[in-house]
Amino acid sequence: MMSVKPLLKSLFIPTVLFLGACCSQQPVVVAPPPPPVVQPGLGDVFFDFDKSELRMDAVEQLKINANWLQANASRKVIIEGHCDERGTNEYNIALGERRANRAKEYIVNLGVNPSSMKTVSFGEERPFAVGHNEEAWAQNRRAHFVVE
Repeated sequence: MMSVKPLLKSLFIPTVLFLGACCSQQPVVVAPPPPPVVQPGLGDVFFDFDKSELRMDAVEQLKINANWLQANASRKVIIEGHCDERGTNEYNIALGERRANRAKEYIVNLGVNPSSMKTVSFGEERPFAVGHNEEAWAQNRRAHFVVE
């Protein structure tokens, strides 16, 4: 027959910690999340579901990004391709790569030096918005610009 003593010993410390936290008179303070890092002049470009074609709003943002890159020619930028959670990991990595490359190609056609940019795909691995609905998914289908 199994002894109850080892089980009680293994539960003792977590129980004491739990009771100590519950009986504390101090209010629990949760630190606010850090503010998002926003690069002046650089904005994300969003895509439709399962697409890498540029939308009209994406074209406008890419023009703004290109102006910033031309004004800051010494800066290097990483264009990250992202996807929502739907689809396989392999498919989303490829789709994220197409999105990042499409954004880079458009900016290069506007006259920005291609050597100032590199692309990377994170697929669905780094969502911006947490959720399992269209609102969250739409925010996660993007090309994100990060200054090195």
